[in-house]
Formats: sequence, structure tokens, C-alpha cells
Amino acid sequence: MGLIGAPPPAEANSGRRRTAETARCSLRELILATVDNTSNAVEWTIREMLNQPKIMQMAIEEIDLVIGSSRLVQKYDLPQLNYVKACIKEAFRLHPISSFNVPYVSVFDTIVGEYFIPKGNVVQLSRIGLGRNPRVWEDTMKFKPERHVNEESREVVLTDSELRLLSFSIGRRGCPGMQLGSTITIMLIARLLQGFTWSLLPNSPGNDLVQNLKCDLSSPMPLFAQAKLRLSKGMYL
Repeated sequence: MGLIGAPPPAEANSGRRRTAETARCSLRELILATVDNTSNAVEWTIREMLNQPKIMQMAIEEIDLVIGSSRLVQKYDLPQLNYVKACIKEAFRLHPISSFNVPYVSVFDTIVGEYFIPKGNVVQLSRIGLGRNPRVWEDTMKFKPERHVNEESREVVLTDSELRLLSFSIGRRGCPGMQLGSTITIMLIARLLQGFTWSLLPNSPGNDLVQNLKCDLSSPMPLFAQAKLRLSKGMYL
């Protein structure tokens, strides 16, 4: 694409070796970014499923078919949980954790789609603009996981090579924790659905799906739900 991540600060270019403190800071940022993006996707996926029980039931049936009830979901099961991953990908599309991606710098004149980007220009991609673009997505505000299930593709992945949505960063300076974050997100959702029956509280009209567009895109209202055990008690030890 001719784009790279924003250039590092001057101190990093001074030729000095990384210290233990800067290494710790980098690792802390990586861990926090992975956890924040994961927890955001998991919460919004559960919220949407609670408001559409049929979608939740389809995801649970897939888990029961692939894994059963005699063992917990494992990492090697994840490639077969395409509908579960489609639900998560739809949450990334509709409810990104931040309004924009990290800034990129064009290292030479380049063309991305229909846009000409001169060398040296800083580019920021709108996560909301991509994920809710009516020219690309039908029923942009509707939670429809099936839009990500492609019969021609063997496996659903959380990233999008065509840049129609951003689940993680992209390019040479993309998120180094993409694989880790994807695995944690899928595993967490799968085990929450496998281990518990989720429902809205009595007399609850539904979960508020409004995002705080003025801040960090989180929901201004906490998630309220009740969970009941689905598996034998020995599975939770």
C-alpha cells in the first residue's frame, strides 16, 4: 500500500539501545491493547446475542456439534467454529473499540482505492466509517453474522484483507498481538457460550446497544445478564 505506521519518536531514532524500562512499557501497551480490544468485542457480542436469541442459539449449537459437553473448547477447535467467529467479526465491524486506526505515513506517492495519497501525508482510517459504510455493507446497523460466512472460504478469520473493516491494525506496523488477541477473543466467547446459558434479566426490554461516540465507543450502560450452568459441575473445577 505504500503506507507504514507513524514514525517512532526522535528518542527511538537516536541510536540508543532499548532499556529494560522501555521494553516493559512496550509489553504493557501490547498486553493492555490486546485485553481492551478483546473485552470490548466479547461484551458487544454478548449484548447483541442477548437481543437476538436465535443468533446465540445457532452459535451454541455449533459449539455443541463440534465439541460436545464432555470437554471444554480448546485452541485446536477454533478453526471449526466459523459461526462463532462470524459473530465476533460482526461485533468488530459494528462496535470497534476506537474511532480511528493508528496513523500511517505514506512513504511514497501511492493510490489506495480511488484515493491518491502524496508522499509524506499522514493517513488515519475510520473504523466506524469502514465498518458501517452503506456502499459495502447492507443493513449496516443490523447485527448479521452470516454476512461473514463465505461458502467458498474454508475458515472465517477476524481480519479483512480487503480493508472493509478493521478488527486490528494492518500493514508492516500492524498490531503484533493480532494472533494472540484473536485466539483469546474466540476462546473466551466460545467458553462463555459453552459453559453458560445467557438470558436477559426478568422484565428487561433488552440491552442498550448505543455507543458513546463522544468518548471511547463503549456503551454508556453496563451489561446486565444472568447466566446458568450448562455443563456438569465437574467441568467447572
